[in-house]
Amino acid sequence: MKRIQIISFATIPLLLSSCSKEQSLRPNIILFMVDDMGWEDTSLPFWEKRTYLNDRYETPNMERLASQGMMFTQAYASSISSPTRCSLLTGCNAARHRVTNWTLHKNHSEDCYDNQITAPDWNCNGICQDTGVNNTFQATSFVQILHNNGYHTIHCGKAHFAANNTPGENPCHFGFDVNIAGHASGGPATYLGKENYGHDDEGNVWNPFAIPGLKKYWGTDTFLTEALTLETMHALDSAISLKKPFFLYLAHYAVHVPWNKDMRYFQKYKDKGLNDMQAAYASLIEGVDKSLGDIMDYLDKNGLSENSIIIFMSDNGGMTSEPYWNTDDTWKSNYPLRSGKGSAYEGGIREPMIVKWDGVTKPNTKNDNYLIIEDFYPTILDMADIKDYQTIQPVDGVSFVSILKGKKAVSANRDLFWNSPNVWTRDCGHGMGPHCIIRSGDWKLIYFYKTETKELYNIKDDIMEQNNIADSEPFIVKKLSAELSDYLRSVDAQKPVFKGTGFECAFPDEY
Repeated sequence: MKRIQIISFATIPLLLSSCSKEQSLRPNIILFMVDDMGWEDTSLPFWEKRTYLNDRYETPNMERLASQGMMFTQAYASSISSPTRCSLLTGCNAARHRVTNWTLHKNHSEDCYDNQITAPDWNCNGICQDTGVNNTFQATSFVQILHNNGYHTIHCGKAHFAANNTPGENPCHFGFDVNIAGHASGGPATYLGKENYGHDDEGNVWNPFAIPGLKKYWGTDTFLTEALTLETMHALDSAISLKKPFFLYLAHYAVHVPWNKDMRYFQKYKDKGLNDMQAAYASLIEGVDKSLGDIMDYLDKNGLSENSIIIFMSDNGGMTSEPYWNTDDTWKSNYPLRSGKGSAYEGGIREPMIVKWDGVTKPNTKNDNYLIIEDFYPTILDMADIKDYQTIQPVDGVSFVSILKGKKAVSANRDLFWNSPNVWTRDCGHGMGPHCIIRSGDWKLIYFYKTETKELYNIKDDIMEQNNIADSEPFIVKKLSAELSDYLRSVDAQKPVFKGTGFECAFPDEY
């Protein structure tokens, strides 16, 4: 069992620790993160049956990875990127770290306007390992702990941990030895090398989402996903020469907007009868899958597969066309899940996840235990056999290594919590208004702050969340409302404010 000691900021320099084991015995760990990938945006079905989406997309390398490892059918994250990525690095629930919307500009909230409510003064500057930066959450990154225990640590791709002009915008601030193309922005200006990934020919940024670095690919046909994969393999060449275990965080910008056409795959999907938008999105999916296959091939070629763990995950649910485009959403949906990115419903928070760990995970298996993104923090340290570590923050996550080993989940019968007190979109329909959630066994309670309404679903029986049974199950609603509210108070969670009165919205057990 891990012992986590919370320490004061004054003792941060004492975090360095010596390695107690031969480095070569420790596994390499690869976290392969996709951006905005929906639960069923793959030919590999995570549901109990195939859907039309599984037949639409071609992801042979996800299938290959799953055949060698364990699929998780109920893996959860936040419904928006920055909260998920901050929970990953800190091990804290978003209600605690208070990075509850996406970050970009220093001291600027990205919340949309609402005529009835105002978002709280949340941590719009993201996370940080230093004191003295306003509107940030100070925490010890698990990457820092890996680094301090002898791991060579590589970041490639999307960071989105903190606002620009703050320490946390640079992944190296969190213990990464190498940073490739990671900065404050949460998406790419363009995936196209011909467009210099957002720079003009003189190297000036024409879009705040321009991808840093990668200059050798400017003016070429190299799609961003491919450029990141090539640079990752160069970084792994260097890592191997160090004769140390490595941690690789390959965090693709795909499949975030803009949906540029990856011409390696676009025509294939047009030939299937998809329209341009559908085919462009499908090409992004297959490009990410090709990257996964390239990394797996690299490990095989270099004799690293047996001692390398691969974790595949998405940061939030897939985008839906509603309410963003005035079209029907058959081009892209999260079927069978309801709604999508930014939403309280399953389409916003349930993610595709696979773990391959030779000698530990049983090949070609599925696991229905639920887990949440902050669980990755203690799990990855557990995988690295780092038993004792010190942090400046409480860690909410629970290691799921016991699940990977086929044993009873340490987290069995545990409740999961979400808090999203922000105005993410001007349209507060589709479950996208400020909300909080508890998942307790098969039950899921959603409370919407603005309308002070509650919805209750039995997820096992109603994965599509079509049957709100709050009125018929008042005892369960009351019980879960109390448990959710108690948790939110225990972590000093924030609430939005009514403009008319200046008072905070109520917690679920107050209404």
